[in-house]
Amino acid sequence: MHGPRMMLDADGAQGTTRGVLFVHSAPSALCPHVEWAVAGVLGGTVSASWIPQPAQSGTYRTELSWTGSTGSAARIASALRGWAHLRFEVTEDPTATSEGQRFSYTPDLGVFHAVTGQHGDIMIPEDRLKAAVVKAALGDTTLLVEIDKLLGKPWDDELETFRHAGEGAPVRWLHQVV
Repeated sequence: MHGPRMMLDADGAQGTTRGVLFVHSAPSALCPHVEWAVAGVLGGTVSASWIPQPAQSGTYRTELSWTGSTGSAARIASALRGWAHLRFEVTEDPTATSEGQRFSYTPDLGVFHAVTGQHGDIMIPEDRLKAAVVKAALGDTTLLVEIDKLLGKPWDDELETFRHAGEGAPVRWLHQVV
């Protein structure tokens, strides 16, 4: 659907990290808008290689590896959240001065955010665990349901079909221009 993508140069400044944007499904009309939004966050231009998403007829997928300043994953997720018919995940690797991050988005569930450690494990803050225990103790829910939410299980369950359908997809590298 689109030609080769241009690579964006990074400045190599302190606070630079890497990550990956997985667009699991987007209707063809939305694909250029995704590229424009990501280019707006990272600077420069983006031209992704979109391939059909076999898990949902009429949609496309792409994977873009990026290099940019810390916090870029949050800015990408903010730029893309709320778009109907779009499913995506964006990750950011930890640095010496920042934790890693993972954002997942589906139209039905909205945004899931988790802090990740150096090996990709989700790190759950103490106050969120305490709140889950209190909700379970009050009988509003079960502790298992709350822990599943803290780990992003509802998002993983919805996105799993789209992830597997994209195995073997090419990865593109993007770099932030500062």
